[in-house]
Amino acid sequence: MALHEILLERRTLHGHFSRDLEPILTVESGDSIAFSCLSSGWWDRERHQFEPRDDELDAGHALVGPVEVRGARAGQVLQVGVDEVRIGPWGMTFGGGFETPLNERLGVADGECVTLDWELDASAGTGRAGAHEVALAPFLGVIGMAPGEAGIHATAPPRACGGNIDCKELVAGTVLYLPIVVDGALLSAGDGHAAQGDGEISQLAIEAPIERAQLTLAVRDDLALEWPIAWTPEAWLTFGFDEDLDEAAAIAVEGMLDLMARELGLERREALALASVVVDLRVTQLVNGVKGIHARLAHDAIR
Repeated sequence: MALHEILLERRTLHGHFSRDLEPILTVESGDSIAFSCLSSGWWDRERHQFEPRDDELDAGHALVGPVEVRGARAGQVLQVGVDEVRIGPWGMTFGGGFETPLNERLGVADGECVTLDWELDASAGTGRAGAHEVALAPFLGVIGMAPGEAGIHATAPPRACGGNIDCKELVAGTVLYLPIVVDGALLSAGDGHAAQGDGEISQLAIEAPIERAQLTLAVRDDLALEWPIAWTPEAWLTFGFDEDLDEAAAIAVEGMLDLMARELGLERREALALASVVVDLRVTQLVNGVKGIHARLAHDAIR
């Protein structure tokens, strides 16, 4: 299996999803890709904003891709192994000063926007902003594929084929499984987060450039999925996305019941009863246009 190094340049960057984007690279199933990436706002590791940019096509997160996987077909599943995520030397988080439903509710939409300017030490695994120090747990906020519909699609909302999932548990060592909706898969990734709480409640995590990320891509035709799932060293995760939080939760629960049937051989009603005891529902994020819920089943929950 090959490792493909992707250069950070205008040709490899884009700020929207589209099935019509030309792939920057074609890989075989089982190959790995390695890349660096700008922060979500198109800032590099030296805090310079990348230019040139197209106001429409580069309006979203700075993403590397798309990468075509040879032989991938709609209806199959793309297995994305997160091998490495090394964050850059700085990051930023904002609080208040712009309009979101939550900021309006909290009374902080108007007035000053507070900025936490983070110095990040990837080797030590710490980030410091003034007197505040936090542990780092870097991950890619966006891992996803182009939707099946024609046209230009925003990078902000997560979809059944992945995208801006913003799940803090997708750190190095995890495996994400995404339903493929276009031939070739056309995977893109970016949006470096040095650390984030569930919900991403201020609208941002510690937004940071990515020094190096490595993903291993494999096509699965032995797994039928309608929504993303993930394996971590601690747990299985199933995801649901919708404008309505209850519907997002229902999608995540349905995915978990399917997973428990597949992995544990449980009948659906028994799985539901057991899930009420051992499965946690967590708010992945509230801020991307559609809400995200992930259901979590720890590997050691059922003994």
